[in-house]
Amino acid sequence: MAAQSEGGGRDEVKTQFVTREGTYKLMPLSEYSRPNRVAYNGQVNTPVKTSFINLNDQSGIGDKICFNHGRELYVYTYKGIRKSICNYDYQGTQDMAADLTKPIDKRVYKGTFPTCHDFNMFTASGEGVLLLVGFTMGQVQLIDPIRKDGAKLYNEERLVDKSKVTCIKWIPGSPNQFLVAHQSGQMYVYKDELPCGTTTPHYQVFKPGDGFSVHTCKTKSTRNPLYRWIVGEGAINAFAFSPCAKYLAVVGQDGYLRVFNYDSMELVGTMKSYFGGLLCVCWSPDGKYIVTGGEDDLVTVWSFIDHRVVCRGRGHKSWVNDVAFDPHTSSTEHDSFDFSGSDEDFMQHVAKSNHSILRETLRDSLRSSASKGSNRNSTDSRSIQNNLISYRFGSVGQDTYLCLWDLTEDILRQPIGRNRSGTHMSQNASSNAINPHANKANSVGSAYLTTNSLPNTPLMDGNIHPSATTNLTQKFATLTLGDRKDKETHHDKKEHKRNFSLAGRSVDKVGLLKANHVRPVDESVKLLGTPACPRLDEVPLLEPLVCKKVAHERLTSVGFREECLVTACQEGCVYTWARPGKVMQASDSLNQENEPDS
Repeated sequence: MAAQSEGGGRDEVKTQFVTREGTYKLMPLSEYSRPNRVAYNGQVNTPVKTSFINLNDQSGIGDKICFNHGRELYVYTYKGIRKSICNYDYQGTQDMAADLTKPIDKRVYKGTFPTCHDFNMFTASGEGVLLLVGFTMGQVQLIDPIRKDGAKLYNEERLVDKSKVTCIKWIPGSPNQFLVAHQSGQMYVYKDELPCGTTTPHYQVFKPGDGFSVHTCKTKSTRNPLYRWIVGEGAINAFAFSPCAKYLAVVGQDGYLRVFNYDSMELVGTMKSYFGGLLCVCWSPDGKYIVTGGEDDLVTVWSFIDHRVVCRGRGHKSWVNDVAFDPHTSSTEHDSFDFSGSDEDFMQHVAKSNHSILRETLRDSLRSSASKGSNRNSTDSRSIQNNLISYRFGSVGQDTYLCLWDLTEDILRQPIGRNRSGTHMSQNASSNAINPHANKANSVGSAYLTTNSLPNTPLMDGNIHPSATTNLTQKFATLTLGDRKDKETHHDKKEHKRNFSLAGRSVDKVGLLKANHVRPVDESVKLLGTPACPRLDEVPLLEPLVCKKVAHERLTSVGFREECLVTACQEGCVYTWARPGKVMQASDSLNQENEPDS
């Protein structure tokens, strides 16, 4: 009989997993999904996304959830772990569970599919909330799922852009403006009260830049869109505003992360994926780090302060569809910085931070020279206990796996530009990087071990020539995307699940418009070995704290809430994972509510 652990065998879907703080459990009867479910249709390639809002209404359960599946869009009251406890433990409180056959709002669209959505938290109230919805045909709809009136449709005639909407968000600090990204590689700024024109808009350059440009409409009267951004080459897959709302991070199919000062429309930083497109992006709670995921099967952590890749994470077997920081587990009180100041203050902080990193690098070098043998292990143990900075983030991918990662201070203070081929990667580790589906058991007998947040330590009986590892990793670092695809056609086609790729490439190309401001393809090769795109042996390689199969179909969304973790898969199922200890707290709270008054 196969060994069972944490809710099932090795290849079975898990119902719980263990972290340092305790056990996360999948709540029974906590699934949100489309009513009257039918068999999964593999032709539905629009990812299932989730959006949350708290309305603070009189019901006491003001959380609402929106998710899409195929042609359908649903809005429910979200009760999280309370819903599961009410169904599972308390027979007298069955009415507290949400009836999935009666959502707050349900919409079925014809001829197009909803792709993304976002609640307006700035104008939300118990009486109503505005919800933006983007579609595969390029249209944008504004609805109120509670009032169910006053719906508006933008780009109705598809005169602004005919390609799929890939990401849509309300602009922070502006209750009536929103930003829409398209597969064409363009973003548009809309104002909800303005109409779109009846003819194809004509634009003039407002702000040229390196790899991007901003345009305004040539029109006598103000109309939508207010601005058009052309960013990079190929589709824009996702964007995210910083916690201070001043900066905008954009990732695209060309593999670039670009960070803009949104107000001044200036490019302030870039990063390049190891290969392939970047599919998702997220800011740390303090705005100091950005995590991306994409077609290289890696998660990459980029420092906004230092403008460099801090580390990469290897745990997924296929494309990474979504990443998110956990603000309730991350500890970032140490060395906080206010990003709301001027750009001059920011640059002064960058210079000070770089000086501090160089000082810490020299100090770490002296410490490592002084410690030998067993002293190294005790030093590593003390460094873990003294860490003041710790970030937790999660990722989900097309391999149906959920990964949790811990980013600690020992990783953040690693030396800049240090070649790690002789100390952080063995020959087996390098081959696993080339073939992410290689048997992980081979790594046990390798010369070096990779841990979640500590540099690899050599085994006493391990031996490998440094030049062999260096040559191997350098050869991998010079591979182009085309070379990799040619080599991968001979193995692991089924395991990698490339047939689940996101919806195509850009349909409506704007190559003529981009010819004057897009980087040549050769520049991506020049970036290898730089802080914007280091080689594999130049930055730490994280292993996930948790890596579990939690769904039957590809995972498309992950989010962290105070009491739980929420995941969604392409089958249209949204699952709630209770945090350690939260189930008992919620149960005690319900017991107190149900006790009669003395």
